[in-house]
Amino acid sequence: MWRGWRDVLGRLGFETAALDAKLLAGHVLGMDSLALATHEQRPVDEADALRLAELMQRRMTGESVARIIGEREFYGLAFGLNAATLEPRPDTELLVDLALSALPAGGRLLDLGTGTGCISISILANRSDASALATDINPEALIMARQNAERHGVAWRLDFARGDWFGAVPPGEAPFDLIVSNPPYIVSGVIETLAAEVKQFDPKLALDGGPDGLVPYRIIAAEAPRFLRPGGQVLVEIGYDQGQSVAELFGHAGLADIVVHKDLGGLDRVVCAHHLQSQISRP
Repeated sequence: MWRGWRDVLGRLGFETAALDAKLLAGHVLGMDSLALATHEQRPVDEADALRLAELMQRRMTGESVARIIGEREFYGLAFGLNAATLEPRPDTELLVDLALSALPAGGRLLDLGTGTGCISISILANRSDASALATDINPEALIMARQNAERHGVAWRLDFARGDWFGAVPPGEAPFDLIVSNPPYIVSGVIETLAAEVKQFDPKLALDGGPDGLVPYRIIAAEAPRFLRPGGQVLVEIGYDQGQSVAELFGHAGLADIVVHKDLGGLDRVVCAHHLQSQISRP
C-alpha cells in the first residue's frame, strides 16, 4: 500500500516520496521499515486505509511528516511536537555537542526559547550531574517541553519559566555556568519565501528574527554577561550567513574568546563566547 502513495507523492514532486510514504504507513500500521517490507501482501483494513489517506492528504499540503506523526528524533531521543514548537533539526546537534563540552561538573545552564526542550533535555540526558532552567514566551511550548522532559526522565533537574528572553528568569536564579539558545533568526521579509512546510506550519514567533534576523542576538549579547558566572559561556545557533555579525555583537558586548563553529556542511552554525568579567550584577 505504501508504494502506491509513494508514487502519488513522487508525481507531485516530493523528493522524499518513498521515505514519507514508508514513515506514514508505518505510523498508521504500527510497523517499522522491515515489517513493512515483509508484510507487503498483508490486507489492510478499511479504517487503516482511510487513516493513511488522511495523513497523506496532509503531507500533500506541505505539512511535514514529523508534524503529522507528532514527534521527531533529535540527539537519539524522540521529541513530541505541537503547533507552538519548531521541529528539532540535525544542525542543532552541534550546539548540544559543544554545550556538553562547555558545561562544568555539576553545572547549571539556561536554555532561552526552549521550544520542545530538545537542547536542554538532550544535554541533561547525557549529563546526570547537570541541571537547567528552560524559558519560552509561549505557554504551549512549555507544556510540550515539560512533557518531553518527563518522557526522558530529566524533569526533576529541569525547571521551566514563561517569559521573554531573560525577563523569564526568576530573581535569584543567576548566575549560570552556560547559556544556550537556538533563537529565531530568519529575516522577517524572507519568511514568506520559505518552503511550505516551514512558512505554513512552523510557528512564526519561533522563526522571525526581525528586519535583519539579528534582534534576538542583540538581546542575548547585551544581557548574557549579567547572567553568567565568570568564565561562563554562551552558545547560540545562527543562520549560515550570520557568523560574523553575531560574533561582532558579542564582542561589542564585552564577551571574549569568540569562536564561530561550522557544521558538517562547512557552514557557520554556532557562535561561542566567554564571560570573563569578575563581577556579575543582577537588577
